[in-house]
Amino acid sequence: MFWLKKSLDLPTAAEALPGRATPIPTAAVHFVNGHALKGPYPAGFETAVFALGCFWGAERKFWQQEGVWATAVGYVAGHTPNPTYEEVCSGRTGHTEAVLVVYDPKVVSFEMLLKVFFEAHDPTQGMRQGNDVGTQYRSGIYATGAAQLAQAAAANAAYGAELKARGFPAITTEVLELGPFYFAEDYHQQYLAKNPNGYCGLGGTGVSCPIGTGVAAQ
Repeated sequence: MFWLKKSLDLPTAAEALPGRATPIPTAAVHFVNGHALKGPYPAGFETAVFALGCFWGAERKFWQQEGVWATAVGYVAGHTPNPTYEEVCSGRTGHTEAVLVVYDPKVVSFEMLLKVFFEAHDPTQGMRQGNDVGTQYRSGIYATGAAQLAQAAAANAAYGAELKARGFPAITTEVLELGPFYFAEDYHQQYLAKNPNGYCGLGGTGVSCPIGTGVAAQ
């Protein structure tokens, strides 16, 4: 998962690799719980997408949360259609490694998932996360609706202020509306369940994220 001497500038659409018209092969079900990765998902469930560095450890962080029904890793916020892992790692697609989280909002709120997201990594590092360097390791929240977008922006500002007060540099998490989510290759899905001793580069700041943890009344 270490890639050196790559550009830390995002490519433009004109500069990006061309990709392909058809999706790359991936898993159909979650390796840990057997739930469908691409749906259909249970009625009333919601989805959220986060990027916080290497997606192997990031995905495990979310599937361990109560109320999360399924997780999957993939590529978002880039230009190249249906990219491969190698293409994303080249820095020439514009994508970041991300985790799709399918959750029951009656059990876990989007705010709680935001708290998990912020506290699981260092969102001040720009185009890297620890020793992992490259545009595919940038921090991001990719909202699936107006409510998520507003909550994500508010949480980003609140945690940025908290980090600044503790002496950290400016927060670099991007908050965007979700575009296409391209599922990563089969071997990346639930990687750390298949490879318990595999690499995980996650590391938080040690600063608590000051946002609510309750579930909204139904």
